[in-house]
Amino acid sequence: MRRCLDRLLAQLRGFARNRRGIAAVEFAIILPFMLVLYLGSIEAGNGLAVQFKASLASRAVADLASQYTSIDNTTMTGILNATATVVAPYSATGMVVTISEITTNASGQGTIAWSDSLGGTAHSVGQSVTLPTALQIANTSLIWSEVTYPYQPSLGMVMTGTINIYQRSYFYPRLATSITRVNS
Repeated sequence: MRRCLDRLLAQLRGFARNRRGIAAVEFAIILPFMLVLYLGSIEAGNGLAVQFKASLASRAVADLASQYTSIDNTTMTGILNATATVVAPYSATGMVVTISEITTNASGQGTIAWSDSLGGTAHSVGQSVTLPTALQIANTSLIWSEVTYPYQPSLGMVMTGTINIYQRSYFYPRLATSITRVNS
């Protein structure tokens, strides 16, 4: 009996000293957290890249429109469609691009002079607009572009659902005090 007990205790001591399985157990415990961290960083990185592209598209549309003295339908279509090139390699499907001219009165309050949209609804002419304080300058015109991008995380494991990324830009007309919108 003593011999069996000594042998059992020796096996238990040997098992306690054996370190070969510890790394596997630690790896099994840490792996799910590391995978979530890795996949989450991929999704967050892609989301930030799409946000940057949406911001760039908003600035590009306002910049293009600000270079004209008058814009006809063909030119406006080209300006609005330029956003698909800017957001590439990401898909432009579902993206809403709106460009408007805002005129301010003597008090610096803005109203829509004209508006066009791709994939959405243009603002109504005469609609009141609240401008940032720094842009509430009396009797001026501004080009206001808005881009809404419906970001769908590619993996959908950490972030789920659609995240609407909204970016806007304001530019002053470059070649005239305001831009005429011609419907032809």
